[in-house]
Amino acid sequence: MMILVNEHKKQFHLQNDKVSYIINILQNGHLGHLYFGKRISHSDDFSYMYKEGERVTTSYVYEGDLNFSLDLVQQEYPVYGTTDYRYPALHIEQENGSRISDFNYQSYKVYKGKPELRGLPQTYTEDENEAETLEISLYDPILQAELVLYYTIFKNYAVITRSSKIINQGSQSFQVDCALSASIDFFDSNFDMVQLSGSWSRERHVKERALESGIQSIGSTRGTSSSQQNPFYALKRKQTTEDQGEVYGFSLVYSGNFLAQVEVDHYDMARASIGIQPFDFSWKLEQYESFQSPEAVLVYSDQGLNGMSQTYHQLYRNRLVRGEWRDKTRPILINNWEATYFDFDEEKILELASEAKNLGVELFVLDDGWFGKRDDDTTSLGDWFVDQSKLPNGIKGLSEKVTALGLDFGLWFEPEMVSKASKLYEDHPDWLIYVPGREMSHGRNQFVLDFSRQEVVDYIYNQMATLLREAEIKYVKWDMNRYMTEISSQALSADRQKEVPHRYILGVYDLYERLTSEFPGVLFESCASGGARFDPGMLYYAPQTWTSDDTDAIERLKIQYGTSFVYPLSSIGAHVSEVPNHQVRRLTSLKTRAEVAFFGMFGYELDVSKMSEAEKEEVKAQIDFYKQYRHLIQTGNFYRLLTPFEGEKNQTAWMVVSEDQSTAIIGYYQILARANDGFKRLQLKGLEPTAKYKLYEINSHEDYKVEQETAERFGDEIMYAGLDLGSGYSGTQAGGIKESGDFTSNLWVLKKM
Repeated sequence: MMILVNEHKKQFHLQNDKVSYIINILQNGHLGHLYFGKRISHSDDFSYMYKEGERVTTSYVYEGDLNFSLDLVQQEYPVYGTTDYRYPALHIEQENGSRISDFNYQSYKVYKGKPELRGLPQTYTEDENEAETLEISLYDPILQAELVLYYTIFKNYAVITRSSKIINQGSQSFQVDCALSASIDFFDSNFDMVQLSGSWSRERHVKERALESGIQSIGSTRGTSSSQQNPFYALKRKQTTEDQGEVYGFSLVYSGNFLAQVEVDHYDMARASIGIQPFDFSWKLEQYESFQSPEAVLVYSDQGLNGMSQTYHQLYRNRLVRGEWRDKTRPILINNWEATYFDFDEEKILELASEAKNLGVELFVLDDGWFGKRDDDTTSLGDWFVDQSKLPNGIKGLSEKVTALGLDFGLWFEPEMVSKASKLYEDHPDWLIYVPGREMSHGRNQFVLDFSRQEVVDYIYNQMATLLREAEIKYVKWDMNRYMTEISSQALSADRQKEVPHRYILGVYDLYERLTSEFPGVLFESCASGGARFDPGMLYYAPQTWTSDDTDAIERLKIQYGTSFVYPLSSIGAHVSEVPNHQVRRLTSLKTRAEVAFFGMFGYELDVSKMSEAEKEEVKAQIDFYKQYRHLIQTGNFYRLLTPFEGEKNQTAWMVVSEDQSTAIIGYYQILARANDGFKRLQLKGLEPTAKYKLYEINSHEDYKVEQETAERFGDEIMYAGLDLGSGYSGTQAGGIKESGDFTSNLWVLKKM
């Protein structure tokens, strides 16, 4: 049993060999939180963990009782209105204007497996014995509403998943103004908060700050999880490092507006919560209607930040991503965008595809510009029929010709958007998200389709499905380049307008579900101006995500490093692109570009027909190397070694180790050369200490083909004493780092003897 219940004390202990999570029922029937952390032995009474007492200027629940106040105790899912002045997880407004809730414990269920959250992405089990679920029912007799809280513990992961469901069982409607997915009251606030923040082309940079009195929060009100913030944060103890110490991760399996925050109260207790963004949100519940919150995934690690990350990687890779592409080897692709932008025809595409095939590429992806009259970004979104002036044989004909070359064929869509210069807009101007009488702002000359309306989703589904049925399409890049503004739906009543952003995301999920179910052999890659919707919700439908529109290798070090805090390498789209780079105009070597992109799902984003013969030979060698090790990269354990966010910020290093510890690949990157630099060592991780490894250093593309053994070392030697890097160019002669200078990389392969 992973869920143990002390019936007489009404205490619930979720436990596996890594983690414990303990809940109790408070005297007023609300849920209390007792413990979340490293596994502890089960006891028949955890009452000693619960504390209450009299305090000045505190309000108390029961008249004459100066001990029990919700403002003082650790709670599990706090509601608004009675003696607790902190931010609630649930806020409901009745028809009479009352905002008070009082949900009291009614019953519980414990069962094997994990329930389905209908219409929402979620982690799952393939065997009911992989997990157990605790379902707690609470009831408010005034509201005549039931609150169901779901807790699932996995057998093999230090993970607790949580979500909530509100059901209106009364005759009067009410508005749910806040329904977070999870909330925990820690007994102290001695944490640093780690978050992933940024903007377009510099997504998911690691930010860290100490908790202070008051609210520290991140979130999105843009209609997506956003480039600016990611629906994740971690609370780590002050001395916690990558490899040691306690850390708690909070990740939301959701792709829309979110709130992730920590409130430190006047007694230095920290309330950590995560869920749908309450700002400009409300959901009306009529009799017998229900609202289900998205799933929050809580991870505990006593092995530092990397321990937390590996738990997320393993869970999301194996029990969030679904379908045949979960375990299937991902193809090496080439995308024509940076090679042609909108300026192409069938002849140019086939030339690129033929050259790519000769280099060893496996999948050709046709990006934006193939449909309607799309010669620039001002027109045709929503008209998903081919521009025959560019492609006279249609997508079907082009896909057949590309397939005949020995490549799979992929296609770009932006299904959630519309241009005013389009047949779709002419026929259905009311299908946009807009407010009548107000100006409609645009982004990239486009507007957002109202995916809260089923007929809109159905229309786009029929267009996409028709193409996928008739053409030989093995891959879809699903883009989204526009945040929401002037949010309103012409199909919803006034009292339901605040439901639009969530209904929109449910519509996106519905379209994904229908397409991935009908076309299970198609690999979907999500994209949103690059990384504006890199979140667990998308991974449920699309097993990999275009990580950022910024393809510069040096910028990608920070982006991919931060992304790895939550997301596995199998989800990180990483390509080699043109130089000067199209986003920052930086020049980097083909070697460095590849050796950054190797640590992700690999591909190219350039015009291979313009490459020199020497460059083509180097690309062939890179592709051969990646094919040899891509299973390791896709399924291995990832370790961050040197961060680009701290210290001199001049070095980055990481490595991936096979599950059986027999093989590893190490990447080391120098941003700027230093004059007369000293000697360096790099401590590795994750190896078998007593095993001896052969060390192969990749100094040039010839080494990709015939790896040159440079040393033999025991695992403990190179983990504790470190891998000798030598030094960079000293000013008079070459040092140990063979490729010296700015923006350089080094790669090593380890193989157990």
